[in-house]
Amino acid sequence: LLHVWISLPLCTMYIISLVGNLGLVYFIYYEESLHRPMYFFLAMLSLIDLLTCTTTLPNALCIFWLNLKEINFNACLVQMFFVHGFTGVESGVLMLMAVDRYVAICYPLRYATILTNTIIAKAGLAAFLRGILLMIPFPFLVKRLPFCQSNVISHTYCDHMSVVKLCCASIKVNVIYGLMVALLIGVFDISCISVSYTMILRAVVSLSSSDARQKAFSTCTAHISAIIITYVPAFFTFFTHRFGGHTVPPSVHIIVANLYLLLPPTLNPIVYGIKTKQIRDSVTKFFQGEKGAS
Repeated sequence: LLHVWISLPLCTMYIISLVGNLGLVYFIYYEESLHRPMYFFLAMLSLIDLLTCTTTLPNALCIFWLNLKEINFNACLVQMFFVHGFTGVESGVLMLMAVDRYVAICYPLRYATILTNTIIAKAGLAAFLRGILLMIPFPFLVKRLPFCQSNVISHTYCDHMSVVKLCCASIKVNVIYGLMVALLIGVFDISCISVSYTMILRAVVSLSSSDARQKAFSTCTAHISAIIITYVPAFFTFFTHRFGGHTVPPSVHIIVANLYLLLPPTLNPIVYGIKTKQIRDSVTKFFQGEKGAS
């Protein structure tokens, strides 16, 4: 009975993420007023969020509802690859969205000529390939390890560090490569985001009109919210796995690790729907059209 009650909020969040992200992609695809670089990047983020939560949530619900607690080792490695791959791609897309805001605010007259559809597609492809290619070694690094102790992980999905901690050999190579990937993705993306917003802040402060400053800042609030929603639980999970495994209660770590994959897909569509006027107008127009048709 307890598992059923625990699964209800997870299932609700999954449904919200499916409806919200599919809705965003639908409106961006069909509404011509949303055919702009900012919304193309948002569509990429929505698709990645959908893939990320779908990689883990159905399996977690099977654990709670059907008591299916076992997973094949190879299937575990596949899930681990896609979980880390998609989260790496998501980080890259958030970085591209920061660059998009920088170009839009600092070079508004050249915005459309700098971020053309070709450039957007190439940037999105680069973020996708970087996230996926850097994760390919993880399954092979794990598969070479001997496992002679417990084969039970205290998570609802297969995470790299949770799996390698079960082995009975040195995991130094895995840890070093994991830190290297964290530097190449997390630290690089955070640095680019920080530089972009530093330049944005300088440009906005230099504006003479307070209305212009407020309007410029308002275009960034949804993206800043998405950054906080994504990176805060991500960094908590990363550092507790490596440095705080004995000080943080396992239950807290498991909850945050699940929120790390669930919160962005659930909250990003809500945040962008509330904070972005063009999306609100598109949704209102759609429902008014449906009401008129009925």
